Amino acid sequence: MTAPAREGQTFEGTSAWSRWASFVKLPHTVFALPFALVGVVLASRLPVGEGAGMRAPLSVAMVGWVVLAFTAARWVAMAVNRIVDREYDARNPRTAMREIPRGAIGVGAAWGTVVVAAALFFLAAAMLNPLCLALSPIALGWVSFYSFTKRFTRFAHLVLGLGLAIAPVGGYLAVTGAWSEPWWMLIALTVGVMSWSAGFDILYALPDIAFDRSQGLHSIPAALGVPRAIVVSRALHGVTVSALALTVWVTGLGVAAWVGVAVVAALLAYEHSLVSSDDLSKLDAAFFTMNGVISMAFLASVLIDRWLA
Repeated sequence: MTAPAREGQTFEGTSAWSRWASFVKLPHTVFALPFALVGVVLASRLPVGEGAGMRAPLSVAMVGWVVLAFTAARWVAMAVNRIVDREYDARNPRTAMREIPRGAIGVGAAWGTVVVAAALFFLAAAMLNPLCLALSPIALGWVSFYSFTKRFTRFAHLVLGLGLAIAPVGGYLAVTGAWSEPWWMLIALTVGVMSWSAGFDILYALPDIAFDRSQGLHSIPAALGVPRAIVVSRALHGVTVSALALTVWVTGLGVAAWVGVAVVAALLAYEHSLVSSDDLSKLDAAFFTMNGVISMAFLASVLIDRWLA
């Protein structure tokens, strides 16, 4: 009997590094971490008008605590997902070689890392400011809650998207210790990241339609089928571009940031050109490569604008 193929974006080898990096899909960090740093950069600016310019100084220590908080929260989310889904993963040929199902990592050890990562997250939040610390249990609870939603709602993709959208909001609050002015700027950024994340998660779920239906798991692809799920993904990514454009406009960013929005739009269009209801063979490239480039490209554009201001 042929062994199941190894899942994409994992590491070869049997070392502890390879096992744990694959366990939390370390390469996927490039998805939302750049958007957390976008929040940090945006917090250092005021909108166009009276008082426009620098809002708060940035320090290496502050950025370091933001990165630690994001990394720790992401570890908790991924580890909880792997633990609670381990029986489903073992039955799914695509995920059967994940670390817990194949016995490379024990459930107890996995829970141990959740405890350590949660402690580091709370520490980082406390080192940033009181508001971040007060909100940290809510943030950690939400990203952990996602793993259970596929059992009862097709809209789990949006729950995941909102979990990733916490990153830029957290980055912003880490610098300011207060909500944005105008208040809807952070809402626009949240909608942009949430719709982007949910859109690519729908694409990622396309190969699992038959399995999800057989196990009673819920997703938009399982509910609607491939063609209509792709349409929903495209619509969400249209919202992404509009929301990011609104964010750039209200924060008074310059040409570089607008170029970033255009690049995001072009990359999303290219991503969708790789996926069709008749051909899912390029889905791995569409999901991983393009979305990693999208978040890093938008961060780069915002940083360039910050330097030129």
